[in-house]
Amino acid sequence: MSVAANIAPEGQITKNSSTKEVIIGRPRSYGIEILRNPILNKGMAFTLEERQTLGLHGLLPPALVDQDKQVYQVMQNFYRWDNDLDRFIFMIGLQDRSEKLFYRVITENIELMMPIIYTPTVGLACQKYGMVYRKPRGLYITIHDLGHVYDILCNWPVDIVKAIVVTDGERILGLGDLGAYGMGIPVGKLSLYTACAGIPPQSCLPITIDVGTNNKDLLNDPLYIGLRQKRVTGPEYDKLIDEFMKAVVKRYGESCLIQFEDFGNHNAFRLLEKYRSHYCTFNDDIQGTAAVAVAGILSSLMITKVCLKNNVFLFQGAGEASIGIAKLLVKAIVASGQTEENALKQIWLVDSKGLIVKKRPKGGVEGEKVLFAKDHQPLDKLEDVVESIKPTVLIGAAAIPGAFTEKILKDMAKFNEIPVIFALSNPTSKAECTAEDTYKATDGKAVFASGSPFDKVELKGKTFHPGQGNNAYIFPGVALAVIAVDIRCITEEVFLAAAESLAKMVTKEDLAEGRVYPKLCQIRSVSLQLAEDVINYAYNNNLAYHYPRPSNIQEFLRDFIYNTDYESYLPPVYNWPKYNELPINA
Repeated sequence: MSVAANIAPEGQITKNSSTKEVIIGRPRSYGIEILRNPILNKGMAFTLEERQTLGLHGLLPPALVDQDKQVYQVMQNFYRWDNDLDRFIFMIGLQDRSEKLFYRVITENIELMMPIIYTPTVGLACQKYGMVYRKPRGLYITIHDLGHVYDILCNWPVDIVKAIVVTDGERILGLGDLGAYGMGIPVGKLSLYTACAGIPPQSCLPITIDVGTNNKDLLNDPLYIGLRQKRVTGPEYDKLIDEFMKAVVKRYGESCLIQFEDFGNHNAFRLLEKYRSHYCTFNDDIQGTAAVAVAGILSSLMITKVCLKNNVFLFQGAGEASIGIAKLLVKAIVASGQTEENALKQIWLVDSKGLIVKKRPKGGVEGEKVLFAKDHQPLDKLEDVVESIKPTVLIGAAAIPGAFTEKILKDMAKFNEIPVIFALSNPTSKAECTAEDTYKATDGKAVFASGSPFDKVELKGKTFHPGQGNNAYIFPGVALAVIAVDIRCITEEVFLAAAESLAKMVTKEDLAEGRVYPKLCQIRSVSLQLAEDVINYAYNNNLAYHYPRPSNIQEFLRDFIYNTDYESYLPPVYNWPKYNELPINA
């Protein structure tokens, strides 16, 4: 349903095409229904005139409370809770009541709120999603809906959707198969679209594709909200994904962004390769993680002073995250002047069967791993691999807590003047090592980054600020660029451009504190700058469909940014943002 269908002066609406103003009267929703609609609701911030005009008089206490005071009230309640899961539930409740207030609170307290609405708390929320679930925040499409996917998309009340985050719940963070409980991830990701990049929340749609779960605990969980059956695989699964992709284009057009999230390794790569050339799509676990990791590596080189082509990279893990990082790293090395053959020689991977080498006796090597197989003796233990190849950069993305032992960390400090340690697995409980362990074992020499946040560390009179390689530095800005200028094919080079953009935003002050990423409190401006750089790359490489090319990209992007300030609902003029075609009663 469109804006015009929800806001109109006595059923009439006119537009001034030069000013983008929409002449309105009152919301078609009236009285108590306005207060029940999180997109319309302003709570006690409704003025006396609005209350009288909109049928709200007497439904609210007589006090007039502006948005600033409402933010204060929210934060007072936020601090009352003594655990993060309760804080998560409280914030989701706020989002269900007043969307603009929710995002105002998030954007003004982004460092505090990010670990609550996303990693690591969202992982716990997903594990307990049957208890956390309150109301629909997206769509559930099951294997039993084959032949009817488009009909389900039509049930979503928003006619113009610009971005979808979809999961099948098979590999949620480092927690494994959570089935329909995985819906917390698309909801959380899209919250960051708005909080970090200002993408209007009405234009975003979270979707979970439920084909069952192989998690026995969930199948026996009385609160489980998904299909109680084992996962469907093979042709039937592929048929459902195919129908879903086609239905999205039919319902929302070719320019609708589809972000794949937390699919199992065996599906993630093949689905990306299958759809990337024909749909506006990317896989955040592969490409977003790769871009943020490569950005951190590029930043770390400004500390180590070792040029890219002289580094040796070792990955603990050979899943979608590690392979994604390794492939983008190859492109970065080649862009620095190295051949692809030599770039591949710099990158080593270890999986559950040991070092990935040619003619490996234990299970061999197949799939995406083949590209990185080396002529080297087989080694089973990570400690032996580190000692043998002496990497300058050690990256963990296999969700094996404690994989980077004290011996490994000390050896890294022995081989390198400044070792680089990235423990990227999420949530915090799955990290390969802690920031404190790293700084202590390396005597404060290491450059450290993690996937989930760690507190600052005091060591020998010096304070270290661990960098957080959060994908939120990448995917919201990339999504903003894709939506704003209609990029329909998101290439690997787009993510390399994003990584290079992010690395350039790390200041000398950040590096001096041990950070390889900008401060999280700056993420809104980081996303806007990253989007601008990606847009310039897209136009320079004929990837953007929006013409004419904006003369001032920053100003152009600001027209897309979601405004968290309350609007007046009174006539005669309502200044609607440029997304004036967006529906308002999602």
